Amino acid sequence: MRGEYKVPGGKLVAVDVEVDDGRLTGTSVSGDFFLEPDTALEGINAALDGMPSSASAGQLAQAITARLDEGTALVGFSPEAVGIAVRRALGHATSWADHTFDLIGPETMDPAMHVALDQVVTEEVAAGRRRPTMRFWDWDAPLVVIGSFQSVSNEVDGERAAAHGIDVVRRISGGGAMFMEPGNCITYSLVVPQSLVEGLTFEQSYSFLDDWVLGALAEIGVNARYVPLNDIASDQGKIGGAAQKRVAGGAVLHHVTMSYDIDAEKMLQVLRIGREKMSDKGTRSANKRVDPMRSQTGMARLDIIGAFMAHFRSRYDTVAGSYTTAELQRARELIETKFRHPDWTFRVP
Repeated sequence: MRGEYKVPGGKLVAVDVEVDDGRLTGTSVSGDFFLEPDTALEGINAALDGMPSSASAGQLAQAITARLDEGTALVGFSPEAVGIAVRRALGHATSWADHTFDLIGPETMDPAMHVALDQVVTEEVAAGRRRPTMRFWDWDAPLVVIGSFQSVSNEVDGERAAAHGIDVVRRISGGGAMFMEPGNCITYSLVVPQSLVEGLTFEQSYSFLDDWVLGALAEIGVNARYVPLNDIASDQGKIGGAAQKRVAGGAVLHHVTMSYDIDAEKMLQVLRIGREKMSDKGTRSANKRVDPMRSQTGMARLDIIGAFMAHFRSRYDTVAGSYTTAELQRARELIETKFRHPDWTFRVP
């Protein structure tokens, strides 16, 4: 059996392996990485031979680390990368090429519907009723979407939000607040089986799941990189941020919001923490806007989304997707019973 894993920003690791009586045997690690001394490769193979075929990527990595001499240099890969390649060889982990993705373009709706659809689509993927899904948001009303663990009163100035007609909804993932007005940012949600991030730490899974968008940004002229833990930045500064949620049953929700053309003055009135975060950026003029995607690309927002979708299609196997009637009905029910219900919104007052 053979498994491969391309380290984001690094090298390819391949593993050929057999299983005999529940143990790894005949293990052979290869790739375009660098390793000094070269005899350490024999140690990596020996560390894997005899390990249980049920061992996790982390356990395999620990066995490799324990076997290597101090001073061994692994360049472009890591013991964890080898562990992931082994898990893929054994069928416990999957790669992008193992999946076909539903690709859903932006559909304009109440932004709270998109918050609810994050939960619905993730549950459907976990249950095996839906393919892995990439979907883009579009919305017709303003909203502040706060992270699952944020305090409403600490994050949002309720009086000013009400004065601007802006509601507050709590999402299922962690992270910071999203200030959303129609046309002011680019948001997408990627839902994948947990097998795709098998062996990755939470931190590693962020950059792994957004490696594609760095390529998409490069195609439209933005030199972007991932900044741990969850930010995407360009040469001119932060573009956006990511958040994740893993659900029982084995699915991962990964969503990203990028600033396209945000009214910074209004945002600073509504978001309390936003005032502190922006205090050193000279954003005091009422005419000041946060527009990294618009100013750096010169492109219309929907054209950027179209370019992102085209790049995703070029890298992965996709089919045109849509929401089912049942999914939309479930999302509407969740809006009433959860996402616009005070018990959920103010669970952290």
